[in-house]
Amino acid sequence: MRVIAGKHRGRVLAEFKGKDIRPTSDRAKEAVFNILQTIIVGSDFLDLYCGSGNMGIEALSRGANPTFVDKSPESVALTKKNLEKIKENAPVYTSDALSFINSVKVKFDVIFLDPPYKDNAEEVLKSIIRCGVLKSDGIIIYEHSGESRDAEGLERYDTRKYGVATFDFYRTEVLK
Repeated sequence: MRVIAGKHRGRVLAEFKGKDIRPTSDRAKEAVFNILQTIIVGSDFLDLYCGSGNMGIEALSRGANPTFVDKSPESVALTKKNLEKIKENAPVYTSDALSFINSVKVKFDVIFLDPPYKDNAEEVLKSIIRCGVLKSDGIIIYEHSGESRDAEGLERYDTRKYGVATFDFYRTEVLK
């Protein structure tokens, strides 16, 4: 797992051992950030369910201001280790996604969700809208390997598939 572009391009990041954690592949990460290239610089980027911090660190390398959240102490420790490895600082929180979304007081331009298979992404999507955590022109990217989710107040405007991973892109629904 490496940083694809930006000021930390080519840096190799630490990964989890084994197959229990599935990081976003380099190919998929590159494709997603190619889509985001016009909005990533200076954006407030939330890496929810951050795992190793792979996506948020890519965002940081490309000029974003990332915030990392994961309920696993092991994930938080690995994310901090990867930030130290590239000599960067960013907020890293040990929290479940819903608790964080329900308590955070800032808004984000980009929210990236890559929840574990058993997590309830639909409830998190609903909470993002209910709590006003997404800026009015912001986007949510939901990575999954199953079915797409819909949430009231969000419009799924694009879906991309890279290998076994599917990425749904959402924005705030415009009232007609």
